Amino acid sequence: MQALWLIPLLPFLGAFLNGVVLKGRASKRLITGVAVGSVGLATVLALFYVVPSYLRSAEYAAGHGFEQVLWVWLPAGFLKLTSGVFAELTIDFAFLLDPLSAVMLFVVTFVGFWIHVYSIGYMGHEDGYQRYFTYLNLFMGAMLLLVLGNNFLVMFIGWEGVGLCSYLLIGYYYRQEFPPYAGRKAFIVNRIGDAGFLMALFALASTFGSLRYTEIFSRAAEDPSLLESPFVMGLTLASFVALFLFVGATGKSAQIPLYVWLPDAMAGPTPVSALIHAATMVTAGVYMVARANIVYQLAPGVSGVVAVVGCLTAIFAATIALAQTDIKRVLAYSTVSQLGYMFLAAGVGAYSVAVFHLMTHAFFKGLLFLGSGSVIHAVGGEQDMRRMGGLRKRLPVTYWTFVTGTLAIAGVPLLAGFFSKDQILAAAFEGHKILWGVGLITAGLTAFYMFRLLYMTFHGEFRGTQEEWEHVHESPPVMTLPLIVLAVGAVISGWVGLPRLGDWDWNWFGHFLEPVVHGVGGHGEAHHASLGLELLLMALSVAVAGTGIFLAWRTYGGSQELAGGAWWADRFPGLHRLLLNKYYVDELYDRTVVRGTWSTARNLFRFDAGFIDGFLVNGSRHVTVAAAYLSGFFDKYVVDGLVNLTGWLLQFGSRVFRRLQTGVVSQYAMVIAVGMFVLVFFYVVVALQS
Repeated sequence: MQALWLIPLLPFLGAFLNGVVLKGRASKRLITGVAVGSVGLATVLALFYVVPSYLRSAEYAAGHGFEQVLWVWLPAGFLKLTSGVFAELTIDFAFLLDPLSAVMLFVVTFVGFWIHVYSIGYMGHEDGYQRYFTYLNLFMGAMLLLVLGNNFLVMFIGWEGVGLCSYLLIGYYYRQEFPPYAGRKAFIVNRIGDAGFLMALFALASTFGSLRYTEIFSRAAEDPSLLESPFVMGLTLASFVALFLFVGATGKSAQIPLYVWLPDAMAGPTPVSALIHAATMVTAGVYMVARANIVYQLAPGVSGVVAVVGCLTAIFAATIALAQTDIKRVLAYSTVSQLGYMFLAAGVGAYSVAVFHLMTHAFFKGLLFLGSGSVIHAVGGEQDMRRMGGLRKRLPVTYWTFVTGTLAIAGVPLLAGFFSKDQILAAAFEGHKILWGVGLITAGLTAFYMFRLLYMTFHGEFRGTQEEWEHVHESPPVMTLPLIVLAVGAVISGWVGLPRLGDWDWNWFGHFLEPVVHGVGGHGEAHHASLGLELLLMALSVAVAGTGIFLAWRTYGGSQELAGGAWWADRFPGLHRLLLNKYYVDELYDRTVVRGTWSTARNLFRFDAGFIDGFLVNGSRHVTVAAAYLSGFFDKYVVDGLVNLTGWLLQFGSRVFRRLQTGVVSQYAMVIAVGMFVLVFFYVVVALQS
C-alpha cells in the first residue's frame, strides 16, 4: 500500500515525458510505449498490488481506510471558526484508500487503460499523436488525484485538472470551427459548478477547521448537531454544504441545468468521449456525493432535490436521444440520462447502488462509445446514422460487442445494467412512487432509443454510396480487443451486486461499501423491499424494457428500416422537431445568459462621458449606474493602460537593445573602441579631480 502515491504519478510522468522531454523528438512507437505503458503500470500496480494489500490489511478488517501523507501542503495557520474558537488549519497532500476509492481506482485504471490501447489504432493516422496522448495521460493523472485525495482540497485540484484536460481534449481538433467552441463551453459551464463547490469548501473549513474527510465525517457522525446547526440563508450547515456541493456536481456530472456542455463534448476524438463519459470526469460528481453521504443524510431536503433533479435529467435527456441522428450524440444524451439515474439513487439514500451503477455504466457505456468509434472508423468518419445500415455484415466483432452493450444498458436480465438499474428503481419505489414511475418510463425510453441506434446502424441495407461501402472494414485488433474486454465486463460486472431477495443476500458490492456509507440519525441506505414486491418490480422493469425493444424493432427493424423512422416525424412533426432541436435549450441559454453576459460586459467596459456629465448635474439618482460606468473607465484606461504600458516598454527596450547584437564584426569593434575610450576618459577625469 505504500506505493499508493505511484498510481497517479505514473500517468503524470507519462504526460511529462511525452509533452516536455520527448516533444517533437520521439517516434510513434516510443510515444505509445510511454503513454500506454505508464497507464498500464498504474493499472497493474493498483489492481494486483495496492488494492489486494489493502484488502488483507488490518485497516480494512477494522473498517478503516489507509491514509498516506506525502507532505504538509498548506500550513495556513490559525483560523477563527464559526463557533468563535481558533483552530489551526493545516492541509496535507495525502491520499486515502478505502472501499469507495478502491472501486473508483478499479474503474478509472482498468477502463482507462483499455481506452488508451484502443486509441493506438483510432488515432494512429491523426496529426498531433503525441499531443493527444500527453493530454490523455494528464487526464488520467488528474482523475486519479481526484478519487485518491484524502481531503476536499486535493479532490478539488483533481477536479480542476480533469476540467482543464476536458477543455484540451474536446477542442483537440482546434483547426476546425466547432471543437474549440465546444471545449470553451465545457470549461465555462464547469466553472459555474466549481464556484458552488468552493462555497461548500469554505463553509466546511470555517466550521471544522479541516478539509480532511475522516476528520469531518467522524465528527459529524459522533455529533450530528455540528451539521444540523443554523448556518446562513435559513439553511443548516449540512443543507448549505450539500446544496453547494451538488451545484458542483451538476456541472461536472452534467445535470439540469448545467448539462449542456456534455453533448457538445462529442467534438473531440471518440476515445476521449469514452473516457470522459464512461470512466472519469462525469462520474466525479456522483463520487463526491457518495463520499459526502453523511452530509446528505443530515440534509434530507437537499437529498430530495438531488433525487428530483436526477430523475428529471434522466427522462429529459432520454427523450432528446429519441430523435438524434448523430450516433455519438445519442450516446451522449444517454450518458446524461444514466447519470441522472445515479443521482436519483443517491438522492433516495441508496449511495452504494449509485456507485454500483457508476461501475456497470463504465463498462457498457465505454463499450458503446468505443463501438461507435469503430463504426465511424469503418465508414470514413461518417457519424450520421441515416447514412449507415447493414454494417453487421462487414463489422462482426464490432456488431456483437455493440449488441452486448446495448442489451446491458437496456436492462436485459442477467447483464450488468439490469442489476444496477433494477436496484435504483427498487430504492426509489420506497416512499418515492412518482420518481419510481418516471424512472420506469425512462427505462423504456432507454431501451427504445438504444435499439433504434442499433437497427439504424447495423441492420437493413447500407444507405451510403457504393464507394463508401467498398471501403467499410472491421477495425484492427488493437481496437477490437478493448471492445471484447469491455463486453465481458458489461456481462459479468453486475454479478458482484446481486439484489437482496428475501433472506438471500449476495450483494457483495453493497457490503464492501458499508464502511463508507455510514448511517447517521436513522438515515442511510434505502430499506429493502419484500421478496414478492422485489420480484414484481423486477418483472415490471423487464416488461417496460421489453416494450421499448419491441417498439424499436417494429419501427426501425425488419423490412421497414429507415422508412419506419419517418413514421414518427410524419405523425408528430412538432414533437419530433422539438426533440431534434433538444427543446431549444441551447438557443434559450444563448439569448439570455450568453448574450446578457456579453451585453453587461460591454456596457461596463464602455465609458460614456455624456452620462457622467448628466450624473454631475442630476446628483445621486444615478449613483449605481455611474459607479458601474466608472468601473468600466477604470478598467479600460487605468488597468488596461498599465498593462499596455508594460508591453510598450518591453517592445521599446527590445528595439533598442537588439541593435547591440547585429552579427557585424566591424560594429562590435567600433563599440569596443568607444567603450575603451569612455573608460579611459572616465578614469582620466577622476584622476585630475583627485
